[in-house]
Amino acid sequence: MQMFSSRKPEAPQPGLDPARSTTGEQSNRSSIAPKNGGLLSSGVSIKGTVKFNNELLIDGTVEGKIQSTGVLSIGEHAKIQGEIRTKSVTVRGKVEGNIFATERCELQAGCTLHGDIEAPRLVVDENAAFLGSAKVGTPK
Repeated sequence: MQMFSSRKPEAPQPGLDPARSTTGEQSNRSSIAPKNGGLLSSGVSIKGTVKFNNELLIDGTVEGKIQSTGVLSIGEHAKIQGEIRTKSVTVRGKVEGNIFATERCELQAGCTLHGDIEAPRLVVDENAAFLGSAKVGTPK
């Protein structure tokens, strides 16, 4: 049994994640997945309050309140029923409930929001469905 080898480890190729499959294919989620946060993938369902600090991508189902001082991404397969209070939120899925963002709220194309928004900045893409009212700007 040889303990030492003169062979050098292969350097990873640029643009490829060694943890992914060797076929070179990447998941569609990689472009929206948080780098330093958590993932609640599609097929996962939670009833209750979700709390987090940094970043979270939700692509599953949540029935309840979401509270954070961080950045929330709601994936295209997500279904949220409840109030969202966070620093920043990007919506690609379906939300039934009010959104309170301390910095920014973005509704991307294909999303559906039934609820009110309160945020200093609001971005609404073309083809986003929004049924509710919006209070945009900083309070005086």
